[in-house]
Amino acid sequence: MRTYPLIRSLLFRLKPEVAHNLTLQALRVAGGISLINSLLSRTYQASSKPVEVFGIRFANPIGLAAGYDKDGLGWKGLACLGFSHVEIGTVTPRPQAGNPKPRLFRLPEQKALINRMGFPGRGAEFVRQQLSIQRPKNLVLGVNIGKNKDTPMETAEQDYLFLLDYFAGYADYLTINVSSPNTVGLRQLQERDALDRLLKSVTEERARILSNGTRTIPLLVKLSPDLTDSQLDDALDVVIRNRMDGVIATNTTLAREGVRSPLAKEAGGLSGIPIFERSLTMVGKISRRTAGNLPVIGVGGITNATGVLKMMDAGAKLVQIYTGLLYEGPTLVKRILQDLLKLP
Repeated sequence: MRTYPLIRSLLFRLKPEVAHNLTLQALRVAGGISLINSLLSRTYQASSKPVEVFGIRFANPIGLAAGYDKDGLGWKGLACLGFSHVEIGTVTPRPQAGNPKPRLFRLPEQKALINRMGFPGRGAEFVRQQLSIQRPKNLVLGVNIGKNKDTPMETAEQDYLFLLDYFAGYADYLTINVSSPNTVGLRQLQERDALDRLLKSVTEERARILSNGTRTIPLLVKLSPDLTDSQLDDALDVVIRNRMDGVIATNTTLAREGVRSPLAKEAGGLSGIPIFERSLTMVGKISRRTAGNLPVIGVGGITNATGVLKMMDAGAKLVQIYTGLLYEGPTLVKRILQDLLKLP
């Protein structure tokens, strides 16, 4: 869209969270009106080879990462932009306000964001209502789940078990988020013993749901890019032992290497181009250490077909974007897919 740089410049005059909410509401309206929905789909869809992962057929390898549509408001509009899958959330059992504002910061010179949102959202009941409507053909919907801020770490698994049960009949897959840096203590759940307890409980709950006649649902774990090699080994051992279906690599990072901006001092997770190499390295490590037997979704700083190819060469089966969409605009997925189809 040649007009997007102008639109972006206007949006960037607004506070980041205000601009985001305005865009999301526009996508919600557009997705809910059949004529506009159809027009957007014809404008932004591109052909691509389907991919089958976790027993699910994806129309193409590119999805929207969690964090953009936390409450399931705009997923129908987002589906028109060519994404094969949209991941809603992070969703918590109960509504919560998240961290104090300001909590979202743009770094335009590096096409990056820093956020310390803290899982703000309207809660599971509201999100499930948004997912109850008819979905577009071929769209895969994931739900990213996390604990409420005021849930003690000792009982955190109860939040995940509730959400697994609550969304089992509504999502195509669920992502267990234990890696956001913006909820105090959450990353402790990536440690071997804590993660093992959580995933064991989740596995048992999924088996119980399946025994009641509900279809099985793939379970993924979203990992931090800040794990050491030994921490990654521990996490992967637990993930495989508890029969998770895959991992998402990665969440945002607390690192600031190569970030040249006064905003680099802001607390929170960094996303966008500066995180690409870190995420790419993590995808490669996971693929090698699991001999390619654990499906990986690569996330972090992808803005073009070259980034997608590098992630897939490193072992990713699918990729997701978020920050790139803000900077590159609604034609991003279509442009990437067209470029991928030109390659041998």
